[in-house]
Amino acid sequence: MSVHSEIKKITTETLRKMKFDKEKITMLTAYDYTTAKMVDEGGVDSILIGDSAANVMAGFETTLPITLDQLIYHTQCVVRGVERALIVADLPFGSYQSNSEKALESAVRMMKEGGAHAVKIEGGIEIQKSIKKIVNAGIPVMGHLGLTPQSIYQFGTYKVRAKEDAEAEKLFSDAKLLEELGCFALVLEKIPADLAKKVSESISIPTIGIGAGPDCDGQVLVYQDMVGMNQGFSPKFLRRYLDLYTEITGAVSQYVKDVKAVDFPNKNESY
Repeated sequence: MSVHSEIKKITTETLRKMKFDKEKITMLTAYDYTTAKMVDEGGVDSILIGDSAANVMAGFETTLPITLDQLIYHTQCVVRGVERALIVADLPFGSYQSNSEKALESAVRMMKEGGAHAVKIEGGIEIQKSIKKIVNAGIPVMGHLGLTPQSIYQFGTYKVRAKEDAEAEKLFSDAKLLEELGCFALVLEKIPADLAKKVSESISIPTIGIGAGPDCDGQVLVYQDMVGMNQGFSPKFLRRYLDLYTEITGAVSQYVKDVKAVDFPNKNESY
């Protein structure tokens, strides 16, 4: 019997209940069918099709270049591999900031064409009209505060955010606002652990941390980082559970040697 036949699908309501029950929420990214299937089978609660696909899948320096069409494609691939986890998809840069009508149109496309269960967008009071419009249409929205990679050129750095009082106060205020607007959860990226704890204890919706300490209601990592496929990326918050870069390059190297030595395929591997 499949493990999935015994386990109910994770929903936004499941995450709210997990916060209430003080059960930590787990989230990882995925951008393709094969990875999504493994991540889902591993028991993760939620899968994020992040705009980080721009970095790890397409090789861009920032998340800005990826388009809505491209993220819809990645979401379609992930959806086909998932039976249990809640699927959240990023709305990319430029698809929701300009006006609330465009934001709703982008979110509707992500749900209808992509098959996502919810969308994630970055920002606070600046995008409140967009959030309200999407939520009022019945689409679940996950917020994102702290280091918001789509605003990287405004920040000019990927360093920890909200260390100064003014920015910390705005983040706290934005978190309360996102809760009031109807967001079902909130990502807190690269902020001081004490601030993340304060926010998590002050709002009723779950917080998902990345570089925001252990007191968030859940944690998220980029899959490629977590399994060690990226060697050049080593932020303080990252724990590598595998060293796939070394494993895979080693396997490829051995395959090359075997083919060149006419050791592969051997008689047992031939028809």
